[in-house]
Amino acid sequence: MMVKVCGITRREDALAAAEAGASAIGFIFHPQSPRYVAPERAAALGEGLDVWKVGVFVDEAPAAIEAVMRAAHLDVAQIYGGDVIAGTRVWRAFRMTEAWGWRGEAEAILLDGEKSGASFDWSLALRAAEKVIVAGGLDASNVAEAIRIAEPWGVDASSKLESAPGIKDHDKVRAFVKAAREATW
Repeated sequence: MMVKVCGITRREDALAAAEAGASAIGFIFHPQSPRYVAPERAAALGEGLDVWKVGVFVDEAPAAIEAVMRAAHLDVAQIYGGDVIAGTRVWRAFRMTEAWGWRGEAEAILLDGEKSGASFDWSLALRAAEKVIVAGGLDASNVAEAIRIAEPWGVDASSKLESAPGIKDHDKVRAFVKAAREATW
């Protein structure tokens, strides 16, 4: 089970996620987000950690994504809108208000709630693609149920693991990763 903790803005939060056993940490490169970090900051936050570093992009041009990926030392581009970049690991992300039946080039699809922190009907994710990541409104209290229903390749959480926007609650991070790792389908 791939477990991602997204919206990392502080080194201590990146360390907490890695130490808890997360597979990936996510950095937001959408300037309107309260969790936005500059590419150079993301590179420093993830430096030396044995997790995938994922950049979250919204309606960005491929050249801009490629430049940020290089500067931030990212492993994966998680893309909402915009074009997929050939030769790059891509997780194509969709809000559940969109037509998400897309079948283009991507390592995985990520299905997210209608808005930040909102959940959706997880049964819609069941067999939606070979590799599905469920996001939106997940925390330790509901991730096992999401995994049981959706049978995803991975799960992703951000706002429900915070004490304030961009500030992770390390107990919530540990509990989320533990619950996701212990869930089976």
